[in-house]
Amino acid sequence: MTTTPTTAPSAASGAPPMGSLRLAASGMALIAVTYGIARFAYGLFVPAFREEFGLGAAAAGLIASGSYAAYCAAIAASMLLSGRLAPRRVAVAAGALATAGTALVAAAPSPSVLALGILIGGASTGLASPPLAEAVAHRVAPARRDRVQNVVNAGTGVGVAVSGPVALAAGAHWRPAWLAFALLALAATLWAARTVPPGATRDGRPAGGGGARSALAGLLPAPLLRPGAGRMLTAAAAMGAAASAVWTFGRDLAVAEAGLGPTASVSMWIVLGAAGTLGAFTGELAARVGLRRAWSVAMAALAASTAVPALAPVFAPGAAAPAAFAAAALFGAVYTALTGLLLLWGIRLYPDAPSFGVGAAFLMIAAGQTAGAPLAGLAADTWSLTAAFVLAAVAALLGSLIRPRAGARR
Repeated sequence: MTTTPTTAPSAASGAPPMGSLRLAASGMALIAVTYGIARFAYGLFVPAFREEFGLGAAAAGLIASGSYAAYCAAIAASMLLSGRLAPRRVAVAAGALATAGTALVAAAPSPSVLALGILIGGASTGLASPPLAEAVAHRVAPARRDRVQNVVNAGTGVGVAVSGPVALAAGAHWRPAWLAFALLALAATLWAARTVPPGATRDGRPAGGGGARSALAGLLPAPLLRPGAGRMLTAAAAMGAAASAVWTFGRDLAVAEAGLGPTASVSMWIVLGAAGTLGAFTGELAARVGLRRAWSVAMAALAASTAVPALAPVFAPGAAAPAAFAAAALFGAVYTALTGLLLLWGIRLYPDAPSFGVGAAFLMIAAGQTAGAPLAGLAADTWSLTAAFVLAAVAALLGSLIRPRAGARR
């Protein structure tokens, strides 16, 4: 780990407990509005968007894919910026994009403007995780670091859980709901501006310094691809592709196949988000059973949570509704746990460049989602939503076989 300026607490000593708490809370809030709302609330409103703008499943999947593609581009930039600029600046930029994207969706007069708002919101997530990982790595003592990282990462579940009640309160009027999302994003951005520390670059100098060094010198870790990195990147892509069906069409499936009404389907989404907060305990899970076993078990659970709501209406119609709720809870918990495991996996591969390690893992999650969302929509239009979810579950099972190297450094 690089040396931080003498004016800031070092990674070795860490921030005082109250400082760690403030960083964890504001980081969780930023992740909640970027991931849980600006990015994943789209799936909650897909039925309303399809009715309002006349979208088919393939078109809805393509809009989701655009969000993930923007995430890919933004996280690639964030991997570099977080080592060059102050984490606070990058984090605030993420919040600003989330605010702009959700506000644009609220005012969207056409499918193209809707897609642009979702794309900008997706870009916000790409900027959010790496600077927060960098800030925690530099400012939190090693004994608390994994726990704080996973508390921040659990913000996805918090955001998803919050978006549900807002959607229920808005009813058929989805535009006020997205305006409320924009206000929440603005509040989280202002909080991050006050609490995320400026930090230091990976070369140990104050962020933003360096003059006319070559564009990439000092920004990328050496070596770039370390032993085991290929496994992590492939596993992350498989996880993203497998999860894209639920995030894009989960509520659609619950309404069309499980027979849930508007209130019940939104309640299911709230359950998904609330269960996602359990991802805060991912660090403890990895410490107890090991990263390899935790990854395989969580990916198998992801497969189950994707297949069950699709197959229950076919093989057990009477149990379709409770199966949808149970699967949503399982999905929320394992999705956040899997992103937390990838966060730890990336940091352990790149302890000297945590923002790069986290960024590389999350970039491949987004790459998998970029490919998976339109493919799920195409499968739904060609065959059925059930077939799309079964294919996604198969992808999760295959991903469970790609694990960290044995004896990977903790």
